[in-house]
Amino acid sequence: MKRFFTLVLLGAFPCCLHAQAIDATVCDILKDPASFNGKMVRVKGTVAASFDRFAIEGPGCGQRVNDIWLSYPEGTKGKAGPVAVIELQPALNFAGTVDVAARAPVTLDRNKDFKQFDSLLATPFKENAMCLGCIRYKVSATLVGRLDGVARAGVSRDGAGKIVSWSGFGNLSAYSARLVLQSVSDVASEEIDYAKAATQTKGDFADQSVSGDPVAAAHLAAKAFGPGNSAGEQLEKAAAAFGKQGDHNGVVVGFKVQNEVPRMEGSKSIQDSPDTVQFNCTLVQERLLGDALTRGIVHTGALVAQLRNPAPGTENDGLFEMEYRAWATTSFSAVASGQKTLTVYGGYLLWNAAWPQADRAQLLDTNLRSVLAGEGLVMQ
Repeated sequence: MKRFFTLVLLGAFPCCLHAQAIDATVCDILKDPASFNGKMVRVKGTVAASFDRFAIEGPGCGQRVNDIWLSYPEGTKGKAGPVAVIELQPALNFAGTVDVAARAPVTLDRNKDFKQFDSLLATPFKENAMCLGCIRYKVSATLVGRLDGVARAGVSRDGAGKIVSWSGFGNLSAYSARLVLQSVSDVASEEIDYAKAATQTKGDFADQSVSGDPVAAAHLAAKAFGPGNSAGEQLEKAAAAFGKQGDHNGVVVGFKVQNEVPRMEGSKSIQDSPDTVQFNCTLVQERLLGDALTRGIVHTGALVAQLRNPAPGTENDGLFEMEYRAWATTSFSAVASGQKTLTVYGGYLLWNAAWPQADRAQLLDTNLRSVLAGEGLVMQ
């Protein structure tokens, strides 16, 4: 496993965007994202930045993913964005055709409204207990930018289950629409209510000291369940997704805020991969202190493992199902490590050692469904 990102220089693009923005709602766009592809749009909506999500929300749009992924133009160096994100890239030995989309560049207006917008979405909720992806505010605003859209997001597989193509944007290429931000105005914030979770996590203090190897810690957590335990097996698959230090297993890890349009988008990597797909995993280390980095590694590894080696019958699962299993695996990691509580964005508890033994599975299921519904995901 190499901890760096390959930067690929793309070809020439059209000069710039001058077209007048089209007014549209999030639901208008998600109904037929391909029809808005390449157009400048103006959208009024609420933006959320959580664990592996940076998006304009579209509740009630009737889609399986009811969000538009948000990206800043290259070189913005903004502060807001997801804590962890996985971007798919064709490896050097990818046999399919790689089309580098010629998209008109966007120049961001870095005015005081943008600075306020970016700062609010980067303000963490401060909690003594572990709270993954917990940002203090949601932000409503009027957003103008280039809309990139596809008819169908996600991966396509051949008869043997091998990934042969994909389309879409953002985490796991699961979003059918992406807005590349040009300007923001009418910024207003809404503080997210974590009060209920805080009452249950009172007295719990997460270790935020510098931790050792988080992958090794994930392997160790898997062993805590003992042989033949399904939770331990899921944890081991998540840890094994990263291979060993120095492996060229197609998983590349970086530590930064990944909130910009990927520079390597549509271009092949300079490395081969066992399944011809490279998984570029980026985690924000300063928001994953101590044991939280292991939880982030487990969640990310669980998603990579599901994409590379899906269990029979899950090959075509959507983002809801994949995130459900990844968060369940992450909660198992917390249990194995002796953690008292685990809270995620929105104030939902996925684990509380004080829960009655007989109620734990049901409480995890209920809270997980609430988390994913809050993130605009619908079960297939």
